[in-house]
Amino acid sequence: MRDLVRDNSLIGGYRIAHGTHGDGEPVVLIHGTPSSSYIWRHVVPELVEAGHRVHLFDLLGFGLSERPWNPTVNTSVSGQVPILENLLSLWGLDRTHIVAHDIGGAIAQRFCIFSPQRVKSLTLIDTVSFDSWPSKRTSQQMKAGLEASIKKPDSEHRDHFRSWILSTVHDETRIRAESLETFVEFISGPIGQASFFQHQVSHYDHRHTSELNDRLHELSNMPVQILWGENDAWQVVDWAHRLHAAIPGSTLHILPECGHFAMEDKPAEISTLVKRFLATHTTR
Repeated sequence: MRDLVRDNSLIGGYRIAHGTHGDGEPVVLIHGTPSSSYIWRHVVPELVEAGHRVHLFDLLGFGLSERPWNPTVNTSVSGQVPILENLLSLWGLDRTHIVAHDIGGAIAQRFCIFSPQRVKSLTLIDTVSFDSWPSKRTSQQMKAGLEASIKKPDSEHRDHFRSWILSTVHDETRIRAESLETFVEFISGPIGQASFFQHQVSHYDHRHTSELNDRLHELSNMPVQILWGENDAWQVVDWAHRLHAAIPGSTLHILPECGHFAMEDKPAEISTLVKRFLATHTTR
């Protein structure tokens, strides 16, 4: 299902892989880390069948999008917002629904607060917020310097991140059989390993969300739903309740037996909740 992003466009001088599927009410899907648009592979067909035109893309430095040679290129949460804005123009979208996961949720929070007139509704799935990120382990890794991680032997790197990605789900069976190696491959190899640390990990910084703390209430001007895995080990469920409280009028659904990669653990349930929410807030 990598062909979810079959098109490529230069956005701000960098090649961004993106895709559009179906016809009807538009919705934009934004992935997080360490993943790509591949994580939406079970959700896209469901939304298309429900009558939506689904737009998705790989963030700059992620998935099938360009991995800039220059490690100083801004691929942070804030740096990804102009890419989203330019893609919306490319797709001809004045207003759209947004569904976002993990750090994609941080990108969505920033965009929706700064450009609320362009958003019909917002769905946040196991998203980073406040100072919930990076994790203690990743913070220690960053303080120690990422160069050593970049230079680790390929097999050691892959073994470590297989274990790390397995911690994103409650049920390892499905991800082992279906998608684990795809997620690992994107962040491994002669390009993927260095790019992962240079374009993803080095930009893990809660300031991109913490500076929004006093403005989260502004999201109450649009329909907002929050979906969260009860067993999320990366963004524990306490953050879901705090985010819910910070956005008056938002709805919260906690999914049992579900981890951080909710679309891997509970693809049918996530698809159903998103479809119902979009249907409620779509004017035909």
